Amino acid sequence: DVVFPAFLFIVGLSIPYAMNARREKGENTLQILKHIVQRSLALIIMGFMMVNLENINTSLTPISKPAWMFLMALSFVLIWNNYRPDKSKKTIPVWIFKVTGWLILLFLAVIYVGGEGLESKPLQPYWWGILGLIGWAYLLCSVFYLAAGGRIGILVIGTLLLIGLNINENTNFLGINVDLVVGASNHASVMIGVLVSSLFITLQSKSKKYFDVIIITLAVVFLLAGLLTRPEWGISKIRATPSWTLICAGISILAFELIRWITDIKGKVSWATFIKPAGSSTLTCYLIPYFYYALLTITAIYLPEFLRSGYIGIFKSILFGLLIIQIT
Repeated sequence: DVVFPAFLFIVGLSIPYAMNARREKGENTLQILKHIVQRSLALIIMGFMMVNLENINTSLTPISKPAWMFLMALSFVLIWNNYRPDKSKKTIPVWIFKVTGWLILLFLAVIYVGGEGLESKPLQPYWWGILGLIGWAYLLCSVFYLAAGGRIGILVIGTLLLIGLNINENTNFLGINVDLVVGASNHASVMIGVLVSSLFITLQSKSKKYFDVIIITLAVVFLLAGLLTRPEWGISKIRATPSWTLICAGISILAFELIRWITDIKGKVSWATFIKPAGSSTLTCYLIPYFYYALLTITAIYLPEFLRSGYIGIFKSILFGLLIIQIT
């Protein structure tokens, strides 16, 4: 229940650095906005297709679910892979890979049938999928940060506004439903990450001690607010309650501060080398299991039950996660 909001928090942490890096490359606001929209659409399209995979009607779709899954993941790689062709050699033009990917994706959309039994449903958003949720939240928070120009006061207002909208989703204290496409909790988690890294960027040139005090205080405030409101709203990921949002934000900030202390202050970074690909090629790492599970279902080669349950199953899952990272 903490993993997804923590990931959203990390998305927010990266936004100011990504924007500043593009500024340093000489990109103007319009170019950065174009990049934000392109990246958001990529995530939203991928999430949209993935959530429809969950609802595919296997009896009416012309190809099997594992085949649909494999081709879907393949199309994503072909379209959005970060191509770096060797200019000293004659290589296949990148556009051929991208066009092939789009044609595969179009084919999958055309043959898709959703629902159960004799039910026939077209492609539809449902809940947008994990990547779709990230895409919508990234879009709103990136555009807001771009407009705010990194000014802390405006970012604080934006964060409080999104937390307020999350509260409104559970209480309707405004008397109206404010729809942000996906829940305000997702946007709030990303914006809190944006605020934390913006504070760090602003204060590192003055005094990092102020940052530590402010950030730990912020984490404690979020934790206390979440725990104190728990009797009223409950801690629920499914309902995305404000208590859950705030507690997860507090946990994420403290985890960030701990890792920053280990890596930035103490200089201990080699311990994380073996999981680095999961951070540097996150989307690739996320997609690889879609190939694995598709092939696993097609070949019907499964480990014995005793290796897939209990404590041994948990240990096996950890090894599987490490294997995926190494493949990445």
